Formats: sequence, C-alpha cells, structure tokens
Amino acid sequence: MEKNVISLLKELRAYALQKGLQAAIFYHEEDSYLMRFANSAISLNTNEHLIRLEINVYEGKKRATYSMIADPEKLEPIKKGIDIAAEMVEHAQPLTYTPTLPRYERDVIDMQAFDPFLASLTNADRLAYFNQVARGLESEDVKLSGIFSNGITTTAQISTTSEHTQYFACTDAQIEVVFAHQKLKWEVSAEQSAQAKADLAPDRLHSDLALMLSHYQQDSALQLPLGKYTVIFGSAAVGDLLEFLAMVGPNGGTIKRGYSFLSEEKLDQRIFSPLFTLIDDPQRRETFPLSYDQMGLPRKPFPLFETGVFKAIYWEQDDADEFGATPTGHSVDHLNLTLAGGEYSLPGLEELLAMPRDEDILYIPYLHYMNIVNPSVGMITGSSRFGNLLLKKDGSIQVPYNVRITQTFEDLFGENVEWLAQEQTVHNTSSSYGKRNPSAILLPRFLCVRGIEISHSNNSY
Repeated sequence: MEKNVISLLKELRAYALQKGLQAAIFYHEEDSYLMRFANSAISLNTNEHLIRLEINVYEGKKRATYSMIADPEKLEPIKKGIDIAAEMVEHAQPLTYTPTLPRYERDVIDMQAFDPFLASLTNADRLAYFNQVARGLESEDVKLSGIFSNGITTTAQISTTSEHTQYFACTDAQIEVVFAHQKLKWEVSAEQSAQAKADLAPDRLHSDLALMLSHYQQDSALQLPLGKYTVIFGSAAVGDLLEFLAMVGPNGGTIKRGYSFLSEEKLDQRIFSPLFTLIDDPQRRETFPLSYDQMGLPRKPFPLFETGVFKAIYWEQDDADEFGATPTGHSVDHLNLTLAGGEYSLPGLEELLAMPRDEDILYIPYLHYMNIVNPSVGMITGSSRFGNLLLKKDGSIQVPYNVRITQTFEDLFGENVEWLAQEQTVHNTSSSYGKRNPSAILLPRFLCVRGIEISHSNNSY
C-alpha cells in the first residue's frame, strides 16, 4: 500500500517542480466503519473510503492551501489542484512572517500503531461485541444505544525541498455504550478505546454497566445541595479536561496571543499538585502516535508538567515562525498526552464503590457541554452526565441528578488533589466530524479532588 502512496506523491512533486513551485503535499486516507445503535437495535451501519490531498504552495511570506477529495487513478484533476494552489498564492495576502516549507531529511515508514487484526474487523465482529456488552441488561424500560467506530488512517507527506517522504498508518476503534431509561430519562454509559484488536474487552464494559444499572434501578435519587464536595472524576471526565488544558495551557501560540493562564515567566514554577505529571509521549501506541511531525521533526517524549512544575512550552511550526520560537516537533493533528498514575490502587468501578470512606464523595464519570469560560485564568465549565453516584459515608450509595461545575485548572489539578489511581486506562478523544484523526489520552482510572464547587444542581434527570 505504501508504495502506491509514495509513488503518487513523488509524481505530484515532480509536477510541482516542473511548474517551478515551492510546495508541500499532504496525503490523508481513511477507511472508516460505523455501526450505530438506538432503541436496542442497529440504526445505522455504514462505511466510507476517502482520500484527501492538501496542497500548500509557498512564495516568500505568502502561502496558499488547496484541499480536495482525490482519486489516485486520475492524476489530471490532482495536477489541476496544484495549478489552482499556484494561482491562489499569487493573490494571497502576505503574512507578517515567512512560513517554513517542510524539508524531510529521511524516508519514514511508520506502522507502529497499525494492527492488521483490528483493520480486518467485520460487521459480525462489531455486532458480537455489542451483544456481549448488552447481555442480560436490556428491558422494556431500559434500552441500548451507542456506537462502534473503527478504521484505518493513512497519512503521508512530501515537499519540493527533497525527494524524501513520510508515511504513517494506524488502526483505531472507539466504542461508546449507553443504557437509558425510557420513562425516568436517566442514562449510564461506558466506553472503550482500541489501537489493536487485543485491546477490545467487552466483558469489562458489561461488568461496569451492570453495576451502574443496579444502582440506578435500586438506589434513591436526589438533588444535591449547592456547595463544595470531594469529587472523584472518572477517566473520561479527566481526559476531556486534559484536552482543554493542552489547548489553553502550554501551547506557545496560545500563550503569545494572550489566551492562556500560563506564561513563559511561569516555567519551572509549581502550578499543579506534586501528584500531577503530564507528558506528551509519542512512544505510547494507545494514543495513536507518529514518530515524526508533519514538518519532519522527530517526535520524542516531551514533559509538560513534572510533579506539578511547568516544564515546557510546545510549539508547532507555524506559531514558531510567527513568534520567532524554535519548533518542538508538535506540528501534528493531536498530542499523545499521558498523565502518570498515582499510588492509590483502584483497578475499577467495583473497587471504587466498595472503598472505605470517612465522608460523602461525589463520583462524576463524564463531563458534557464543556467550554472555556476565561482562558486567561484557565476557567472551564462542564455538566455531569451518564452515571453520577453519591458515595455516602455510611457505605450506602445514592443517585444524584446532574450538576454543573465551573472551576479553574488549578482548582482541578492543584493542591486540592487528594490522590490519583495507580491503574491507568485510555480515554478516546477522537471526533466523528471531519477527517479521521484517531486520538486518545492515557491516564489514571480515577482522580480525587477536594473542594469542588457545585454551581448548579438539577432537580430531575
């Protein structure tokens, strides 16, 4: 497969050189499959195979980009795309800086995140997975919904500065399962991420969902009083918070534009709890890594925070060009975030609910409707959903209606952090919109924080 892609890119490079252009060509291919469930039945089963090309043409401080859906068997329309980009750059507004044209110093073929067994998954496999998760859990009142999305993503790059190419292929799967009560309107959910077929574990989801359903069907519901709580966040909630943190935190362009709560002056200062160590680690296959970025720079483990200390700012090439900084190998479609585990052993949900406690603790597995309230102070808001539980001091459990929190990242990851689970899991952060871009975060199963303010509390499901 890689031979055909590389041959295509080299032919397009030759055409660009023949036209006297400075150009970079980015190839993206996806083979995507989606099985969607609603009301305990398959509501959609589809797949698509798409090839996208992005053509960038450079002329001093000017750059033009032309994107197209392409058929590699039909070269003339693709060459026409190069001609269009060349025409566009003539009329482009000059930037305030000179953008860097990629230069690839070596040929790269990176298949570290590709699994042929996950790549060959069938409709029967996807359906069997959901049947195994749902076994014995559905009823007239409780219905199943969810998605099983998986696919192959191939990316490749070439530029007119050298004959070298970069080629990457990876496989991924994202599963979300929801059980909803048709009358009471509550929902419980579980999710799984996979880079290889061996990562699929439907029995684990079945056990967690069966446990959550038992509490939602048997325990009393309540509206929580407003105020401060000790909160245990599940991995999905923490993962989504970390994704926002990476965007408005140690990002060089964001910092320079004044949209971050961090600054260069805060480097080597303690910002978060000593328990908090966050690394961009492209050596973790679970996070769908690339060994080189789109500019040809090697990707290596990059500590962002070590024991709470702000260690580094990451720079993608375009921001580095604009602000006169040194790029750090972060011209990528997603980071490979890894949050280190703690010392508190909690392998799963069953152990969490059974742990001894000397106070009432609110468990929030998911946060939805999240957004940044004020990036300059790192304030974020989000609403709980899909399975809150109030773990009572006396050992009993109640089911609280959904609540909203509005906190700063320092509130969430700072001195109020009580503990992190020792065991890690993977939270899939891939979006189902736009081109396929598998992304995931490796992180502890649970994070406990004191003093989290509940700013709004629903009075029903």
